Amino acid sequence: MAFSELKFVFLFLPLALLAHKVMPMRGKNLILALLSLLFFAWGSPEYVLLMLAIVAFNYFSGLLIGEKKAENDPSGAKYALVSAVAANLLMLGFFKYWGFLLENVNAVFGTHLATRITSMPIGVSFFTFSVLSYLFDVYRDKAEAQHNIVHFTLFVTFFPKLVSGPIVPYAEMERQILERKIGPAHFGRGSRLFLIGLSKKVLLADTLGKTFYALSALEPGELSVVSAWLGAVSYALMLYFDFGGYSDMALGLAEMFGFTFQKNFDYPYMSASITEFWRRWHISLGAWFRDYVYIPLGGSREGKARTVRNLLIVWLLTGIWHGANWTFLVWGLYYGLLLLLEKFVFAKILEKIPNFVRRIPTLLLVIIGWVFFFSPSLGSAFRWLGSMLGLGAGGLLDSTAKYYLSGCAIILVISAFGAFPLAAKLGNQALRRRRWPVYVSVAWFAALMILCIAGMTVSTYSSFLYFQF
Repeated sequence: MAFSELKFVFLFLPLALLAHKVMPMRGKNLILALLSLLFFAWGSPEYVLLMLAIVAFNYFSGLLIGEKKAENDPSGAKYALVSAVAANLLMLGFFKYWGFLLENVNAVFGTHLATRITSMPIGVSFFTFSVLSYLFDVYRDKAEAQHNIVHFTLFVTFFPKLVSGPIVPYAEMERQILERKIGPAHFGRGSRLFLIGLSKKVLLADTLGKTFYALSALEPGELSVVSAWLGAVSYALMLYFDFGGYSDMALGLAEMFGFTFQKNFDYPYMSASITEFWRRWHISLGAWFRDYVYIPLGGSREGKARTVRNLLIVWLLTGIWHGANWTFLVWGLYYGLLLLLEKFVFAKILEKIPNFVRRIPTLLLVIIGWVFFFSPSLGSAFRWLGSMLGLGAGGLLDSTAKYYLSGCAIILVISAFGAFPLAAKLGNQALRRRRWPVYVSVAWFAALMILCIAGMTVSTYSSFLYFQF
């Protein structure tokens, strides 16, 4: 069940808000945990028992780590941590990478092993990284083991962040589970943010998706230069408004229930470097790899050689985290190499170039990276890139490009404008200058809601791209 489906907006969410509202304070966490399990069951009914087992396993693992730490038994605590982390990673690896592994075994050895794996639990990468952060934090004395099973279940399964993040650290959510403010102001901010995210998803991402999926259905080597660039740019904007819109909705939903999480996107396409881009894109994932992989490996504190090693490990893992395909691995290493070039080769040169100039090559490099991200194979990716460079069979501009460009030009302009902070700044200023800003704001958000309902009613594509991760 996606947040952009009518049954969520008009059935699940109102019932969840009502149940949470009427429940006394001491029962609100319980009702939210049950509602979150129901939400998970709606999307992955076959994995409800598995989810309960994951919650129970990590709950007791956290208690064991905390107990060994309290007993001043570092080896026992380390053994409990390693065992729990290994079990979680094996579960994640089975669902995401077992089929990919068998496919490569078949390709190398000529075997015919069955590679079909049943569907993955929704959000498996996200909730796995959440429980891993909890285990690491307990081991490193950054948090105490949670003794309340309801509170721990809520942390793992909280439905706004369950299936596509953001990856909320345990310490950030623990305080709010125990004590949070719930009132009209929080609900108002949350509902506005939810509606903004819904508009990004339904009105922009889904519309851009029609152009991208139509072009991606064609043979990459037959695309013209304009068609290939149009497809890549459409995907870049679609992914941003799809995933960024989902994150806005997740943050808005959390706010409605009294939780405040850190933003997951900060206008990444205005970045003046690849380093800055990854500080603005999927912020929670970058922070997770920084805190639990890069820094524990030594970060940049142990010389250039180890810094290079650590960065490549992080970006190799980042690519693998996104999916079981060689394209994701290459995509991760692509960014790892770009970051190394920025850090060690072009750092002094880039410092002398104004930010507004650096934004153009940065954006082009990001768009090129998305080609590996959306392509089903490396061969397809390189053929698409070849068409972007004029090496394909479609020439510079063909009838296909003219047709799709004429159909999506307006939405491309609107989306490109909305991908930068100027749009939000002008909108906020316009509302503040009005004599009756409350009424204008209500009318504006009511219009957005009507347009979103119309879009959800007729849309044939509504699932979030990051559901697959």
